[in-house]
Amino acid sequence: MATDSTPTEIGPHADEPHDGGFAGRLNWLRAGVLGANDGIVSTAGIVVGVAGATAERDAIVIAGVAGLVAGAISMAAGEYVSVSTQRDAERALLEKERRELLEEPEEELAELAGIYAGKGLDPALALEVAEQLTAHDALGAHAEAELGIDPHDLTSPWAAAWASMLAFTMGALLPLLTIVLVAASARVAVTIVTVTAALALTGFVSARLGGAPPGRAVARNMAGGLFAMLITYAIGTALGTQIG
Repeated sequence: MATDSTPTEIGPHADEPHDGGFAGRLNWLRAGVLGANDGIVSTAGIVVGVAGATAERDAIVIAGVAGLVAGAISMAAGEYVSVSTQRDAERALLEKERRELLEEPEEELAELAGIYAGKGLDPALALEVAEQLTAHDALGAHAEAELGIDPHDLTSPWAAAWASMLAFTMGALLPLLTIVLVAASARVAVTIVTVTAALALTGFVSARLGGAPPGRAVARNMAGGLFAMLITYAIGTALGTQIG
């Protein structure tokens, strides 16, 4: 507890990251882990399913590479469209906020003070805080408090697209390389074991990034991947027997 002789120092804890970009980097990292997880599961399902239908390495490679490329492009395109739509909406809101700050500065100041008063500040103090923040960066203060947007750090659609494509590709390479490099007699079993271990790792990392207990997340991730591989392998085996 602070005393008159030992005043409380202003600033974040030394052992906690509070820089403005930390939350954004954490979200990017979490998205990367999830993208890699998607690549692992979808590609593993494809190659294991094809391996259930045929032992021909060329067929497995073609199917795996096609799945990797299609999945990576789909992830990139989906992320680009999603982030572009979000960015357009954020820009429209920011433009509206700029116009209101220019045309109705007093009303906007009162609105910002009301937001801080609603969070528990004394009305007089809330007004003083609003005035100081508005004088420092009017758009930034209002956008953050009213819209939850940082006008100086909007997400790039292209960066999101490339990150998603890369994460998916890195994840997809694991089951593809495993099933191609392992001997035919053991390729399915080794791929299932390798993929399950990788899913345990991605489940653990995603849980830790979110601050959640890892046990349940790891179990869900492993169960989902195993289910996908077993189903596709069973379908591939059934189709391979009928076609063959």
